[in-house]
Amino acid sequence: MADEGKQPKARSSAGDPARTLELLWRVPGNQAVRGPKQRSSVDAVVAAAIAIADADGIGALTMRAVANRLGLTPMATYTYVPGKAELIDLMLDTVYREMSRTDSTDRPWRDRVAMIAAENRALLAMHPWVAYLSTTRPPLGPGLAAKYDHELRAFDGLGLGDVEMDAALTFVLGFVTSVARIAIDTDRAASESAMTDQQWWERVAPMLEQVFDADRYPLAARVGAVAGQTHDAAYSADHAYEFGLARVLDGLARLIENN
Repeated sequence: MADEGKQPKARSSAGDPARTLELLWRVPGNQAVRGPKQRSSVDAVVAAAIAIADADGIGALTMRAVANRLGLTPMATYTYVPGKAELIDLMLDTVYREMSRTDSTDRPWRDRVAMIAAENRALLAMHPWVAYLSTTRPPLGPGLAAKYDHELRAFDGLGLGDVEMDAALTFVLGFVTSVARIAIDTDRAASESAMTDQQWWERVAPMLEQVFDADRYPLAARVGAVAGQTHDAAYSADHAYEFGLARVLDGLARLIENN
């Protein structure tokens, strides 16, 4: 998989705003530019692009790669989507639209927020490139609208103001994304090195014993050893997620339950 972490320029809403909105909302009569007779569709182009990014990372995504996957010429692909920037928005909005959304209306607020976190964690596991895509200017399509509305319901009726609801959701999603990257990076390291974490530690252990002074770094030696034995690795994404989510919920409780 390509290293999304080395693709800082990949972001949403980098294309023409009006053209992107037309495509996102499938405005009738505005879904393609003039060109050869169409042999595919916007949805097929988006699906092909998502498949490429899922397999090889957002860095592998080019209009030529999409065209090859669909059996089109690169020029023909532009009759559906004007460029890579607009395509990324369509991809992101599509995975947002297709993600799982559990009805948790009658559940306690902690359960509702935990479900939102779990849904987003599953999304990032399925589409790792999303975790590295800058979305400070999000794609303003129907997928995002449905996702945002659904997630805000986890905080509705708790006495929070609108800005507080938005901030609380941002807080939760930021945590989920940061932990998701640990899992993605762990999988990538194993794949690129052809070694499991355990095999990697076995390789470095002999040299580490020679250079590391446990007396000089006693806390690092003690805590690192216990954590490493517990997780059988330097980090555990599952443990980080469970531990961190509990702390996130505890932090939100001070805001919500004191309202």
